[in-house]
Amino acid sequence: MIIFSKIENCDMKSRAILLFLMLYSLLGNAVFSQKEDLKGSIKETTALFKNQDQLSVKLKFSAKNLKENTNDSTYLPSVLYYLDEPRGWDSLDVELRARGNFRRNNCYYLPLRMKLNKPEIKGTLFEGNKKLKIVLPCLEGENSNDYVLKEYLAYKLYEDISPYHFKTRLLEIEFIEEKGKRTREHQIKGFLIEDIDNVAERVGGQQIKRVIHPLQHDPYYAVENAFFEYLIGNTDYSTRVQHNQRLLFIDDKIISVPYDFDMSGLVNTRYATVSNIQNIPTKIDQVTQRAYKGYKRDEAVFQEVRLNYLEHKAQIFASIEGLQLYFQDSDQFETAKEFIAAFFEILEDDKKFEKNIINRARVD
Repeated sequence: MIIFSKIENCDMKSRAILLFLMLYSLLGNAVFSQKEDLKGSIKETTALFKNQDQLSVKLKFSAKNLKENTNDSTYLPSVLYYLDEPRGWDSLDVELRARGNFRRNNCYYLPLRMKLNKPEIKGTLFEGNKKLKIVLPCLEGENSNDYVLKEYLAYKLYEDISPYHFKTRLLEIEFIEEKGKRTREHQIKGFLIEDIDNVAERVGGQQIKRVIHPLQHDPYYAVENAFFEYLIGNTDYSTRVQHNQRLLFIDDKIISVPYDFDMSGLVNTRYATVSNIQNIPTKIDQVTQRAYKGYKRDEAVFQEVRLNYLEHKAQIFASIEGLQLYFQDSDQFETAKEFIAAFFEILEDDKKFEKNIINRARVD
């Protein structure tokens, strides 16, 4: 076939595109049409996440009290102050609880879940959001805010790639920590994550709260998800036991949506470790070493997802550049950028792609 001779004489990216076209012509559009079909029912997000400017907020609470006296169902009352430009500072009565088993035991700052009162948020920036996660740094000290920025970046990169993602918004936080009769002020970065119920409503789906084997998930979006976890160098997830993943049922398809990326090689926090959640086909001992954990699928699907990532390369690097001004340490920014660039070096080289992804796909 003529197309094969063309492939031999092309650069790597063009070769991948021609290969995809060849597969498409052989298999028809049955394999590839599902991506567009699934996007039809996506709605606009709420005003809180539609605006992507950094949001300034103030929080005041006792971390000790929150850690000792909250759980999955118990919240404590608090007040959220937020700068709603151009109207100025406003406040909301909210409820907070600590979340995250690892961070409860290992972090100075506790990640939070915030519950909002529907009548109180009507007509405000927060309308349409019943619950939100607030991601904070884990520890005090050097690079703590930059680690938050890199995890926030991971969410933005998946938003570039997939229509099925958690919306986020960057925060500049004045945290007034109550310590007995004293208070201590902290200026920290953080970000909001929308609740899974909002994700499901926005994409026209329903949350699935039981475990379903990954090979029953939609093939295209399963591979897209696995590529992303490989892109950020994350092993701290499992689509098999639904660790740091949420399942949605959308248009008769099962789609897993990833979250929680602080253990990834992209973020590379001081406490990050290679996960033992699921056996990793490739032996690694550092989070900055990539290991593909996705399941084996038809190679045509791998090639379509590969093309999707290559087509979004410029957008991905634009997202990275857009956060540069927030980094305190330029080395942290450059290292993150180089880490993502290394992923595309694999994607753009047929041999590296086959060796590191195709041949590493799981069969069980």
